[in-house]
Amino acid sequence: MEGFNYKNYDGLGLAELVKRKEVHPKELVAEAIKTIELHNPKLNAVINKLYEKAESMTENVDFNGSFAGVPMLLKDLAQEMEGEKITFGSKVYQHHYAKVDSNYVKQVRKTGAIFMGQTNIPEFGLMGITEPAIYGPARNPWNTEHTPGGSSGGSAAAVASGMVPIAGANDGGGSIRIPAAYCGLFGLKPTRGRTPVGPLSGRSWQGAAIDLILSRSVRDSAVMLDALSMYEKGAAFHTLPFEGSYLSQLQSDFDRKLKIAYSIQSPLGNEVNADCKEAVIKTAKYLESLGHHVVEKEAPVDGRKIINSFLTMYFGEVAAHLTSLEEAIGRKVKMNDVETTTWIIGLIGKATSAEEFVLSLREWDIAALAMETFHETYDFYMTPTTAMLPAKIGELDPKSYEKLAMNLSGSLGMGGMLKRAGIVEQVAENNLKRTPFTQLANLTGQPAMTMPLHLSKEGLPVGVQFMAAKGREDLLYSLAGQLEKSDLSVPVQKNPFFH
Repeated sequence: MEGFNYKNYDGLGLAELVKRKEVHPKELVAEAIKTIELHNPKLNAVINKLYEKAESMTENVDFNGSFAGVPMLLKDLAQEMEGEKITFGSKVYQHHYAKVDSNYVKQVRKTGAIFMGQTNIPEFGLMGITEPAIYGPARNPWNTEHTPGGSSGGSAAAVASGMVPIAGANDGGGSIRIPAAYCGLFGLKPTRGRTPVGPLSGRSWQGAAIDLILSRSVRDSAVMLDALSMYEKGAAFHTLPFEGSYLSQLQSDFDRKLKIAYSIQSPLGNEVNADCKEAVIKTAKYLESLGHHVVEKEAPVDGRKIINSFLTMYFGEVAAHLTSLEEAIGRKVKMNDVETTTWIIGLIGKATSAEEFVLSLREWDIAALAMETFHETYDFYMTPTTAMLPAKIGELDPKSYEKLAMNLSGSLGMGGMLKRAGIVEQVAENNLKRTPFTQLANLTGQPAMTMPLHLSKEGLPVGVQFMAAKGREDLLYSLAGQLEKSDLSVPVQKNPFFH
């Protein structure tokens, strides 16, 4: 291991060293532990360390696996590991242990990856920032005063700082793409039904949420999607299998000039940060220079309806989760079991009618058809990944009067009044104004990716999002492979934790 620098390799690079017997998985685990212990006190990315289990896993590594012996982290949400604690970022689950491996974990095990621990998330994965009351805030390796995003914020901070080359992530409204953009990583949300959600559930957030990873290289993501793509018999949604290899798409040149539509206008009509706009415009000019046809054109959907539909699902899912908690903890859930905002969101969900919920789901289908028709003309739809740079830690906390109103209403169970007053919707929308571009792909079921293609004046990475038609992750990976090699690509190694 003389002269070996763990941080210099992506996941596949480390696996190659293992397969060539130039390094042993035990040595990689030792390097991962050393790096986590060095950086985690400042970043708070890892909340449950599984070092002994990781060391024991090195005894039985499948050297044929694509990530043989590679250290990785799992997200503390929907990535259950039998016998290990999983808290969903909430104190109410602090003594909860998984009874079985999730199908995600079962598939990842087959790659030979070594699980080092679990990463920090907002309570129940509900926010685009990672500041849970139980664990405290995760911080951005580019600037620790800022959030790494959410809900996969701990995973993003861990990968961007070099603790591990890959980490588990999932995305119900942007939770892979937002932290990837904020931390200078690659993140792809697959087509609905592409990766497993079971065995404890047949759908996640009505099909809006799906799992993959965060990574420093495009190829690590492609290989993990190859490994995770499967038919899951208990799943509510399935997508047509891809007959090739996603990894091979990275070397695939397009046999024609692409048609790309782009927009720098927020679907909510709010102002978009100048750096976020510039990232898209710069990328559009680059793609045009390659001979592709690039036009400014907004998606054929109503942005306000998309956000409202997302919020209706969001409120309903939280209400249902709080009700199902009663079975898990053996008693009725109380307000002080969860964070105040979570409790209030649940009350709003309980005050939302079945009619409203069904009507909101119909908007998903309307948008899905509109976007599939759109993609008959355009290969990609390009936008900023986020409308603003990452917020500072604590910046998005509810204001004192909002906290007072929520505490009072929550203690009185006044969900209907809160819903009519629109207080929670306003707080939610103020947060979503920062990230209004990502929810569309979750509702339509399309694949979408973000790439770090710009550095802001403040020295923070800026992501550019690309959406494609359902089932066309292959197109996204082909484009990502080209953009990763371009001068636009911002190396994550520029952040202070890589020095």
